[in-house]
Amino acid sequence: MAIPSELSFSRTSDDTLLVRIAGSWTIQQELPSPEEVQKQVDQGPPVQRLAFETTDISQWDSGLLTFLLEVLDQCSQRQIDADDKGLPDGVRRLLELATAVPEKTDAAKVAVREPLLVQVGNASLEIARSLVSMVVFLGDSTIAFGRFLAGKARYRRTDLGIIIEQCGAQALPIVSLISFLVGLILAFVGAVQLAMFGAQIFVANLVGIAMAREMGALMTAIIMAGRTGAAFAAQIGTMQVNEEVDALTTMGISPMEFLVLPRMLALIVMMPLLCLYADLMGILGGVFVGVGMMDLNFLQYVEQTRNALNLTQFGIGVFKSVVFGVIIAVSGCLRGIECGRSASAVGDAATSAVVTSIVLIIVADGIFAVITNILGI
Repeated sequence: MAIPSELSFSRTSDDTLLVRIAGSWTIQQELPSPEEVQKQVDQGPPVQRLAFETTDISQWDSGLLTFLLEVLDQCSQRQIDADDKGLPDGVRRLLELATAVPEKTDAAKVAVREPLLVQVGNASLEIARSLVSMVVFLGDSTIAFGRFLAGKARYRRTDLGIIIEQCGAQALPIVSLISFLVGLILAFVGAVQLAMFGAQIFVANLVGIAMAREMGALMTAIIMAGRTGAAFAAQIGTMQVNEEVDALTTMGISPMEFLVLPRMLALIVMMPLLCLYADLMGILGGVFVGVGMMDLNFLQYVEQTRNALNLTQFGIGVFKSVVFGVIIAVSGCLRGIECGRSASAVGDAATSAVVTSIVLIIVADGIFAVITNILGI
């Protein structure tokens, strides 16, 4: 038969209350209420210190812990010093664990909207930080590329081959579909306007020049940013979560050479080829509209396209595609390296990589447009 729980009090001095706990303190017992301690504190001289004596306790479980937590909470509210040295060692350790993480008192608070100037300042600082980190990362990538040219870079050739396949052959279906549709749309929109002047044949010029100079490289870059740039960020981000990047650094292997360099080389090699392929598919889309819907002669359309295009037009698009490839690789790998240590951070890194790549691609394309206009090409 369990010994009943007992609770008694005595004052060892004018400001110290000693709480004696004896008997069995388990949840099956009818335990004393913590309010009894509060009543003793309210009686007599003010209590500044609370002590415990548990030498006569026979057994205890969470019932005792619940009682003591409420008593300690009362002491905290009344600013009474609670001395737990008289408690059993197991009880003291469990109390430390129970009180180790304080309750979040601001969980229910309504978020205060910061002033507009503060928001603008924080956004400006974040943009500056991102630009600095990207410039530093681009510098490290350039150094790794220089070591590659010198034959000193450490990376696996098999990884480079696999990444080239992923960036090239596996991207052909989506590049084919999007480029063909873009060429078709350009031809259809241009045909509607040119038909008003009886100049439908110049649809060939419109589609050919637009695809070779702009749309081929631009649409391929946007496709690769969403497809390959996000994949790079997710792959390296997952390695960051699994601490594989830290392991490479510990072994003395540069992550820039082992992870970033093969991906950059793959896009530099494959983006020009995909761009030329996209140009072809876009021109075929224009042929489909011109020959199938506008009753233009196929040979006449091809000849008009050939006369409108030259190597300069294709060279501009190919050069843009190389720059866009570097942007995609750097953005994807940068976001992957900066990824946090959680699963949600990997998704955030992939999203950020796509957004960063597309924004920089559009900015770079605008700069190319201004430069080519100044140079007259």
